[in-house]
Amino acid sequence: MSANQPTSASHNQLDTKAQAWSALFEEPMSDLVKRYTSSVFFDKRLWQADITGSLAHAEMLAAQGIIAAADHESIRKGMAQITQEIESGQFEWKLDLEDVHLNIEARLTQLVGDAGKRLHTGRSRNDQVATDVRLWLRGEIDLIEGLLGELQLSLVEVAEKNVDVILPGFTHLQVAQPVSFAHHLLAYVEMFKRDAERMLDLRRRVNVLPLGSAALAGTTYPLDRERVARTLGMEGVCQNSLDGVSDRDFAIEFTSAASLCMVHVSRLSEELIIWMSQNFGFIRIADRFTTGSSIMPQKKNPDVPELARGKTGRVVGHLMGLITLMKGQPLAYNKDNQEDKEPLFDTVDTLKDTLRIFAEMIGGQADPATGGKKGGITVNAEAMRAAALKGYATATDLADYLVKKGLPFRDAHETVAHAVKLASQKGVDLTELPLAELQAFNPGIEADVFEALSLEGSLNARNTLGGTAPAQVRKQLAGHQARLNARLNARLG
Repeated sequence: MSANQPTSASHNQLDTKAQAWSALFEEPMSDLVKRYTSSVFFDKRLWQADITGSLAHAEMLAAQGIIAAADHESIRKGMAQITQEIESGQFEWKLDLEDVHLNIEARLTQLVGDAGKRLHTGRSRNDQVATDVRLWLRGEIDLIEGLLGELQLSLVEVAEKNVDVILPGFTHLQVAQPVSFAHHLLAYVEMFKRDAERMLDLRRRVNVLPLGSAALAGTTYPLDRERVARTLGMEGVCQNSLDGVSDRDFAIEFTSAASLCMVHVSRLSEELIIWMSQNFGFIRIADRFTTGSSIMPQKKNPDVPELARGKTGRVVGHLMGLITLMKGQPLAYNKDNQEDKEPLFDTVDTLKDTLRIFAEMIGGQADPATGGKKGGITVNAEAMRAAALKGYATATDLADYLVKKGLPFRDAHETVAHAVKLASQKGVDLTELPLAELQAFNPGIEADVFEALSLEGSLNARNTLGGTAPAQVRKQLAGHQARLNARLNARLG
């Protein structure tokens, strides 16, 4: 019989029917408990990370002389076959084997015999699962950081076309001052830029190796944990075995960053919903991102931004769940931690899907027929301008004008309030008041006041760093384009 084959029928039965820890127990686990405690049907998505971590562990065990080189080679070949089986859909995931780790280990032992049993030397499922989740999450963070870049590029593309489009800026959802539509969009670019920075920062804390902590106290085998970390491209090794197996700060921190990112998406969603409404009519969202009504034939509903706004609560809920999960746990590992995966997985899925669809909804999608892009949102510049002319959006500009004439700002503020009151009583804009009536409020007012009170004059006057003047907005656009293109080239290169 080959050394790579199981030695008896009972050996095979143990691998597929019994738990790896069951020798001590006098009765089998009940089917209800199996279903209640099993995680395989959601944690099987960790299979690539599990195999990657196991291969690095096996390579180190062989290098340290803990297992034979022949065993290492058998493990490597067995894992290659398991990979092929999983990718082709032929791998049979078994509830009796509880989780992704035992399913893969059992199949490996079926394929390569005792070499498969030796793989678990010097490790526990406690440090194994902590390593797998970190490896998996590291890859997902990289994808999310790239999606955040794509969303920023979409916003920049729309902004670039609308630098000179003016809409009212709001405070308290009331007309405040006119701003460039591009300037408004770039505010969200700044938010998503911070989100990407947070992802890259927390990636360093995710990318640390728990493997070798074993169950909780380390191991008696002469492991080279730094070697495994280097093999896996990790930036360090968990320095305390108790913390290594029980720490889930990295999952909480990721979900916190994801929650904040979704809050930014939700704020943008709220604006898109408002802007699309007939009372505003600032934009139109492409039909492929909207739905109709089953009873009202005239309706086009902004379902994508509305659903994203709702999914934000879902992600924030996962953050609260993970914090609550950890708050009462003593050291070290506890079964509670099995409950970290579903909220973490769903947070990742929700965030990735949301970022993908928003990048396309805003920036459009490639159109093979034309070689260009199908638009995402269409801007109604005329409606924005008309709205900016309501609500005396340039009142502050009149106050600034008077300050430049020598009036203290507080006095200028009061003077303009009286002018706005008169204009409101007459049902006209400040620019429609005759010069003589304006001069009645302050004799220093001259004919050039009407330029200061124009929408364009208001924007151009705010030509300071971070301001809404078109000249400043174009500088910001150029900076964002250079940054995002450099990041994209780095990812591709």
